[in-house]
This record gives sequence, C-alpha cells and structure tokens, in this order.
Amino acid sequence: MATLYLVSTPIGNLDDLSPRAAGVLGSVTRILAEDTRRTRILADHIGASAPLVSLHEHNEAERIGKVLEWLAAGEDLALVSDAGTPLVSDPGARLVDTVAAAGYTIVPLPGASAVLAALVASGLPTERFVFLGFPERKGKARARLLERISGAEETVVLFESPQRLAALLADLEAACGSGRRVAVARELTKIHEEFVRGTLGEAGAHFAENPARGEVTVVVSPAEAGASDDQQDEEAARALARSLMDGGLKPSAAAKEVARALGVARNTAYRIVQSLSTDRT
Repeated sequence: MATLYLVSTPIGNLDDLSPRAAGVLGSVTRILAEDTRRTRILADHIGASAPLVSLHEHNEAERIGKVLEWLAAGEDLALVSDAGTPLVSDPGARLVDTVAAAGYTIVPLPGASAVLAALVASGLPTERFVFLGFPERKGKARARLLERISGAEETVVLFESPQRLAALLADLEAACGSGRRVAVARELTKIHEEFVRGTLGEAGAHFAENPARGEVTVVVSPAEAGASDDQQDEEAARALARSLMDGGLKPSAAAKEVARALGVARNTAYRIVQSLSTDRT
C-alpha cells in the first residue's frame, strides 16, 4: 500500500536534514510542499528530482482529493513544510486525517523543530511544556491567551513575527510581571542565531532598542508556585483590560468586561482601567 511520509526539514541549516529524510525525498513520486520555491532549494541541495506540488492553507482542502488519487494509484508521497516538522503551525492536519481515515500508511520522519530547539536551550524547565503557536493579535482572544500564560503551570512556547515581538513582550510583562523569566530564540541554526535570556522586563527593553529580525521563538517560564493569587489576578486583569482597550473598547466598558470575565470586584476593575488610561496620556 502507498505511503504518505511526513518529513521534517531543516529550520535554517540544510545540513540538519537527516540521511533518512534525504533518502525518502529522493525516492517518493511527489513532494507536497507549502512553498515550492523554498522546497526547491532543499530538493536541489540533495538531488531530489520528484515533482513539487503546492499544499498550503488556501488550497489544502481541494488538494486532498488529488492526493487520495495518487495514493490509490500506488504513489508514495512526502509532505514537508517550509521549515521544521510538518503540521506544527503549518497546514496538513486535514490531509493527514483524511489519509489516515482512508487506511493508507502514514510515516513521520522526525527532525528539526524550532519548538524543541528553543525549549532545550532556553534554560527554563523542560519537564512539562505547552506550545501555543502564534498569539492572537488583539481582542478577547489575545487577553485569554495572556491570562492562560500568566497562570501556566508549565513552560510555554510561542512563535511570533519579529515585527510584533516587542508588543508581545510588553503584553506578557503586563500579564505576568516584569520578573517572569523568558528566553527569546532568533534565527535558530542559522549564522546569526541568538538567544536573549532573562526576565520579561529585560527582554522587552532589549528588543525595544534592538528590533528583532528573522524567525523568532519565545519561551516563557511557568508561573512561580509562590506567587500570590492576588498578584496573579491583578496581572491577568491588567492584561485583559489593556487588550480590550487596544481593541477599541471604551474604559468603562472594558472595566465591566474585566469584572465579568475574571470575577474581580468592580472597583478593582475600574481602578486598573483608570491606571492604564492614565499611563496612555
């Protein structure tokens, strides 16, 4: 029976491609790629000549039928993302689910992962962690994310664009406190690889003066077991209020929503909103 291989590709350094992965990419009938132009560089590097077929978030649904036809015809296929492990903040989940339901063999080839590379070099706890992908940009969804990170019992790993990194660090500092530990990994495995380790306050100040460039992964330490519930509640309320007002909600409406969503006293919610409003003037 035909096989769909999920092939992890380098996140920067082409030499990180495993011999097994190179062998599979050189033997399959077709390679499904998020960006065929980027994958062509890798294919040429290892001498893989299989045709490249685009599969990205905008055409995944319509590609599934064709993929099933190829598998039914006995063709072995490989799925790759632009960089790293397929399906991790990349398309392919619907395809894999459908192929598995159809009874075809699916073989993962482990390899490079920005999530794991950043985590193990962060200096933060690795026993338990959660990957939350790219943060929502604004509104209640972002506020809920910040609240979750604020009280997280495990290390949190995030992706972020360099243009939005400073804003994310500022929001995390407001939600978690300036002393929460963080590691920001930039350009992993590439020539200009960089780790900035320290507190959220220190990392925020660094990237405010030195705008990030390239691929960024953020690792945030768990909430301290000794942190007071009142402090965490206040930080979560501030983060939610800030996000709501950034989304255009008036201070009075933001205060009511903070009180309702988090169960804090109304006078506390109004005090927090008022302090944020004062900071902006």
